[in-house]
Amino acid sequence: MSSPLLTRPGAVAAGGVDQGVAAHYGEPIAEQRALVRGIGLTDLSHLGVVTVTGPDRLTWMNSLSTQQVADLAPGASTELLLLDPNGHVEHAAATIDDGETLWLITEATHAERLSAFLDSMRFMLRVEVRRAEDVAVLGTSADGPALRLRDGGSPLRWQDPWPAVAPGSSTYASATEHPGSARSAALWLVPREQLVDVVDDATGAGARLAGVLAWEALRVAAWRPRLAREVDDRALPHELDWLRTAVHLSKGCYRGQETVARVFNLGKPPRRLTFLHLDGSDHTTPEVGDPVLSGDREVGRVTSVARHHELGPIALALLKRSLDPEADLVVGTVAASQETIVAPEGVGTGRPDPIDRSGLRRRP
Repeated sequence: MSSPLLTRPGAVAAGGVDQGVAAHYGEPIAEQRALVRGIGLTDLSHLGVVTVTGPDRLTWMNSLSTQQVADLAPGASTELLLLDPNGHVEHAAATIDDGETLWLITEATHAERLSAFLDSMRFMLRVEVRRAEDVAVLGTSADGPALRLRDGGSPLRWQDPWPAVAPGSSTYASATEHPGSARSAALWLVPREQLVDVVDDATGAGARLAGVLAWEALRVAAWRPRLAREVDDRALPHELDWLRTAVHLSKGCYRGQETVARVFNLGKPPRRLTFLHLDGSDHTTPEVGDPVLSGDREVGRVTSVARHHELGPIALALLKRSLDPEADLVVGTVAASQETIVAPEGVGTGRPDPIDRSGLRRRP
């Protein structure tokens, strides 16, 4: 469904996974700066929203997902993953509970599948699952415009926990200063019928519309993984440094937990998410999915591409973990240099020390 905000002056429609909202409103770089300054407002109404109601909703979701949500307080923001039996990421959702309803914000292309999967897992529990197509999502910085509904009330607001390492979680990053600390993001849930009114009220008070290109550029610069971009059918949370905000390592059992624990305890996930600085001298950028080459050898693929207002052309890529972090890379005809996100050693913080078996003797 196309957003009514696509009729705003200068709006250029986005495509692909962001189809239905504006890529930009004529000035994508200025729109990025507006988000950084705390006055930007991004139409993310193409995202999917799934709700879970009923008295068993939190304990039930706790048993299915990677996150500890059994005691999630009303208004607290977190995120969770749903994995397949082999530990690969199937779904990801920004998660907030209002005391009566658990709200899950996910990709437009995953909402129907997420709703169907959850519905199939209800069994005899007191939960109801619904795809909330009557609810739209807007994005701001965490200290950005305060949105208001027609009745003067405030919409439900999810604050992105990235990149803080949550209690019970771990990080695979080698950086001591994470660039995501400079970014703050919030998602607001508004009745779809009030979308235009909420935006008009905010822009009338000084907010500026910023397209999804601006939103994505700040996400990529913050090394923040996205389900529709960084996840393929074999992605593990460890490869994306997603344990830090989406996985609790000591909670109860859930599907895929054995793989999560095994990779964490043994270390060395097969691939590693990497930030790429791209050569912008020829004014071309790679496409999502383009192979990354080291010499003549393919070592990974680009997952996200953006043009940042300060860093220029940038990208995220999933590369072989063992690749030398100093290796010169090429994507298409564009030279690229690496900035390490997930360390090549592949060891998360808090991993148990390996058992010293040097003093053990084999049975004759």
